[in-house]
Amino acid sequence: MAEDYPLTSTHWGVYRAQTENGKLVKLHNFEEDVDPSPIGNGIVGTLDAPSRITAPMVRRSWLQNGPGSATDLRGNDAFVEVTWDEVNRLIADELRRVKRNYGQNAIYAGSYGWASAGRFHHAQSQMKRFLNCIGGFTSSKNTYSFAAAEVVVPHILGNYRDHMNRTTSWRSIVAEGELVVAFGGIPLKNGQIESGGTGRHVQREGLQAARNAGVKFVNISPLRSDMEPNLEARWWAARPTSDVAIMLGLAHTVYTEGLHDEVFLERYCSGFERFLPYLLGEVDGIAKDAEWASSLSEIVANDIRELAREMVAKRTVVSVSWSLTRGDHGEQPYWMAITLAAMLGQIGLEGGGVAFGFSAENSIGGDTRLTPGAGFPMGQNSVSEFIPVARITDLLENPRGYCQYDGKKLQFPDIKIVWWSGGNPYHHHQDLNRLARAWQKPDTIIVNDWCWNATAKRADIVLPVTTSVEREDLQMSLRDPYIVAMKKVVEPPKNVRGDHQIFAGIAVEMGVNEAFTEGRSEEEWLRWLWDKTRQDPDASGLDLPDWNTLQKMGWHKTPDQEKPTVMMRDFRNDPEQCALNTPSGKVEIYSDVVASFGYDDCPGHAVWRTPYEWLGDVGRYPLHMISNQPRNKLHSQLDQGSVSAFGKLKGREPVILNPRDAKLRGIARGDVIKVFNVRGSALGVAVLSEDVRPDVIVMSTGAWWDPDEDGMCRHGNPNALTRDVGTSQLGQGPTAHSCLVQVERFCGELPRVEAFDPPKIIWKDS
Repeated sequence: MAEDYPLTSTHWGVYRAQTENGKLVKLHNFEEDVDPSPIGNGIVGTLDAPSRITAPMVRRSWLQNGPGSATDLRGNDAFVEVTWDEVNRLIADELRRVKRNYGQNAIYAGSYGWASAGRFHHAQSQMKRFLNCIGGFTSSKNTYSFAAAEVVVPHILGNYRDHMNRTTSWRSIVAEGELVVAFGGIPLKNGQIESGGTGRHVQREGLQAARNAGVKFVNISPLRSDMEPNLEARWWAARPTSDVAIMLGLAHTVYTEGLHDEVFLERYCSGFERFLPYLLGEVDGIAKDAEWASSLSEIVANDIRELAREMVAKRTVVSVSWSLTRGDHGEQPYWMAITLAAMLGQIGLEGGGVAFGFSAENSIGGDTRLTPGAGFPMGQNSVSEFIPVARITDLLENPRGYCQYDGKKLQFPDIKIVWWSGGNPYHHHQDLNRLARAWQKPDTIIVNDWCWNATAKRADIVLPVTTSVEREDLQMSLRDPYIVAMKKVVEPPKNVRGDHQIFAGIAVEMGVNEAFTEGRSEEEWLRWLWDKTRQDPDASGLDLPDWNTLQKMGWHKTPDQEKPTVMMRDFRNDPEQCALNTPSGKVEIYSDVVASFGYDDCPGHAVWRTPYEWLGDVGRYPLHMISNQPRNKLHSQLDQGSVSAFGKLKGREPVILNPRDAKLRGIARGDVIKVFNVRGSALGVAVLSEDVRPDVIVMSTGAWWDPDEDGMCRHGNPNALTRDVGTSQLGQGPTAHSCLVQVERFCGELPRVEAFDPPKIIWKDS
């Protein structure tokens, strides 16, 4: 029986692992999961594929001539196999050189990315602990997922992540909700994942339960597929990045028709009277009415007015997807959504208010008690310098340069070492050709990974790591009720090590092994993490078993929450005792703090700012490209696996076009097409669908970057085309969704996809 197989965990679910003759042959769905994701089985067949890194490697030019040698050959140079003792010495010597000559801040360890569902073998935590043991490193803040919201929402609500973690649940919406107005939709495909792992997928049943209870949905997105067909949602095929204009048009109707909740605005909010002149056009002579919103969004003005009245009349959730933050001025959709929800007066009511990221992760919209799982302690970083996470290219291009961020003027350090452990910037960063040029600046690039993705191929030193099925670990996700004792189900290749073992070996060379390991074995660290979790006061009532019992059982489910989750319910019930962590203690519709920064691209209240690239101002490039999340992988993870491969066409990523746009360009279904703009180009295969509005194409992220000699991605990574400029001076988040392109049939000899080929390797025994 499948229940007899050992458990492993991934970001896209818990599975039972079947092996034969020491090989992983299948991942069976966890018996508790009602809607399992197929993505996990993508790992089968990859563990011994040519893309697997099986020994420590050093780039030939760097090994022969030292740090900084032939950096223009990164991505094209051969690698030389070395022993662990050799690579540990090389890294230790390079760390000492850089520390001595340039200081600790010359080491950048951004290492952004979802590396592992396990709490112990979490690559970034292991790396940051090690670097803190030797004096620290330049770090990064925020995420590529929702950086703009992470920065702006605390100014409005006093916190972002806590509110996101306690988003009003589907159970609450089923009980009292009537209408969900979803800006950016609620794409179910994204809800397959959870950052720390998940035992049971709940998004599909939550959405369906709401629909069965009579809740109506409005999908405001250029993609009909951003909401499941069975929800029978009204589809508003708005221009991409016009969401704020629509929200302002709704707000204008609500106010001018006297439908706003004056009591809520007075008691729970601050600064509405300072936002109102802008809304009414008293500041700039432009009333933000439904006609104005229609001219920008291409949504019928009367439909906007009717929806505004409906939102007032019904218990309504204003839902904003994470994707809305990833466009020019990505701070504004969240600020305006909060403002609109405040005008409706339903924040803190069951089944109403505002929601951040339904289905962006599986748990958002769930009713789980938060589980305080202990993490591997990273220690104290003595280096104060940091960058907003999406400014990595700026950092490398412009040492000693500056950028604005959340009221601060940050100076970029002069980076000599880049260390990436558990991430792939050549997947998620924008304008990859520009990144590749900046990537040549540091003296040394170190990458920990298990496969030859684009980042590993562009390293100087590559350290091969185990996968989650090749080690013991613990799944404990803050928002998921399932705790899993992850088992080692197969042996790794003989020269591959786990994250902890890798850094422990370098720590010996650096003389900090005791500080790094504290004398604990890996099993002792796992026991320590579990004991810390059980001792946490917030764990009371979770009925957590002891270590031996957990190992025997394999998994434990924490108790369900009794009352449905309602975001900001306590604040609504008692705004004095449960005041928000803002200067006023209230919802700051106008923020004096943000206004004091003097940013013209992010003033003191929500505004419409014209995106740098959008369909309202087209020129040479008349199509708006949406680079959304894929349905068959998490970001770029397991792109080399079978599940991802099944979704490709002719070995390349699909590009979805409206049939009208395809016909205008002589493109037929199945044609290989070239997507291009001034920044770069990528090949893909045409798929025609009426579920994409005209003038929009969809090229999902996740394809391993595979540039030819001219920088054209042969495989279909959309970030070959996206613009690498921050959302605003406030948040400095990524702006991948503000991108115009052109599309044409590809003519000529079709180049072979080389994304999954390993680099040239000089083996020790060759």
